[in-house]
Amino acid sequence: MYADALLIIVISILTALLSEGITWILVYRTDQYKRLKSSIEKQSKRLERKKEAVTDISRQGGQKRKIEKAEERLKNVNRDLSMVKMKSMVVISFTFMSLMGMFNTLFDGRVVAKLPFEPITWLHGLSHRNLMGDNFTDCSFIFLYILCTMSIRQNIQKLLGNAPSRAASKLAGGMFQPPSSGGIR
Repeated sequence: MYADALLIIVISILTALLSEGITWILVYRTDQYKRLKSSIEKQSKRLERKKEAVTDISRQGGQKRKIEKAEERLKNVNRDLSMVKMKSMVVISFTFMSLMGMFNTLFDGRVVAKLPFEPITWLHGLSHRNLMGDNFTDCSFIFLYILCTMSIRQNIQKLLGNAPSRAASKLAGGMFQPPSSGGIR
């Protein structure tokens, strides 16, 4: 069981490196990506400065419109960057689907780890996938692999310098970010 768990961690590291290699070949080394990334950095810094400069209440309306236009430009550049990354994501998804099929047959029905907790009910299908018995602290390959990949890939991106900057991530907005000030209309 320990050997399987270590093997899954190694597989997770190798697949994360493979995905970053594919992304580097298809995206990170292109001039278009470099141009868009520098544009995002410049625009996010400029937007941050504009937001800090809003102090005069009488001119706040005009400044607010300028800030909204700058935010819109930043969102457009982020959208363009996402489209550049799309081809890499498609190649990586096909690669991982084939690898997952191979790994699932290799680890099918094997307990690869023992969880120190029982996962919440709606995760039982994932954590106990293709395992016999009702002991939900037994962990399947897919659950351990997903947990490892989620933690390892982000750190590899940071290590290689390919993670998005904090300023750009904060200003770009996303699914898990609070809505901008202004309230509900």
